[in-house]
Amino acid sequence: MKKIGFLSFGHWASHPSYKVRSAGDALLQSIDLAVAAEEIGMDGAYFRVHHFAQQLASPFPLLSAIGAKTSKIEIGTAVIDMRYENPLYMVEDASAADLISRGRLQLGVSRGSPEQVIDGWRYFGYQPGEGEDDVAMGRRKTLEFLDKLQGAGFAQPNPSPMFPNPPGLLRVEPYSEGLRNRIWWGAGSNATAVWAAKQGMFLQSSTLKEDESGKPFHVQQAEQIRLYKEAWKKAGHQREPRVSVSRSVFALVNDMDRYYFGQEAERSDQIGFIEKNKRAIFGRSYAGEPGELIKELAKDEAIAEADTLLLTVPNTLGVDYNVHVLSSILKYVAPELGWR
Repeated sequence: MKKIGFLSFGHWASHPSYKVRSAGDALLQSIDLAVAAEEIGMDGAYFRVHHFAQQLASPFPLLSAIGAKTSKIEIGTAVIDMRYENPLYMVEDASAADLISRGRLQLGVSRGSPEQVIDGWRYFGYQPGEGEDDVAMGRRKTLEFLDKLQGAGFAQPNPSPMFPNPPGLLRVEPYSEGLRNRIWWGAGSNATAVWAAKQGMFLQSSTLKEDESGKPFHVQQAEQIRLYKEAWKKAGHQREPRVSVSRSVFALVNDMDRYYFGQEAERSDQIGFIEKNKRAIFGRSYAGEPGELIKELAKDEAIAEADTLLLTVPNTLGVDYNVHVLSSILKYVAPELGWR
């Protein structure tokens, strides 16, 4: 068995072929897709976070709305760029969303990816401390976020408060018990996966990572996951680790599928650079008739190592078509691979 969720970037644009023309469309259709995904038996609804782009950004209002309209499906991000975040305010927002969903939040965070603007976090009022770069700043904020999620008091109370205080140091409110154990780190390298394990965070590994060996993407990703699990065990955590991988997977079961994604069947891994002097490998997409798809996916070592698979969805094609895409995987592919 494997948990299967969807991952949406929440694109919108005023384009004649798009069914998502505005930010409002993207948000409302994201809620509708999560509700429908729960109804067809999906396990998770996850959303990417990008700033300065016509894509989903501030995630907590959306996650809260989905939490209020669903009852079982996991709700999460993949990922929030911590360089843009105020850790204490984020604790409040995340805890509120988790309480609304009754403990279903699975929050993916990370350093972030290349941006639409140069050093966009500076426009949000943040800058690295002395001796820091933006990578270190993102990690520092992550560690503060993790610490404050534990619910221990840290703030000196006012001796003359507006409202009576409980005894001792104060924490930010609300507090959601257990949320600290449901934070994931999006790792783009083996080293950051090991770091995440040491911090007690679950692992999210996407469709790209640093090319650290020249091997096929799925092999490198599987190696990353095994290193993470080994580091988790060495750290002595008393709970089981979780690992998700994301993939673009399309079962071609009708003419519309073939029109949209038939060309994806011949895709292979790609090599490129997402940062200066950092060679990256981008994982292939999967598209084919269900029988062909099953054979190809069975060879993917990283999917085999992960307990959770996030299927990236073409959200601009609308809710109904995306429900069809997800239903096709659940009906024709997942059972044959032992995922259901």
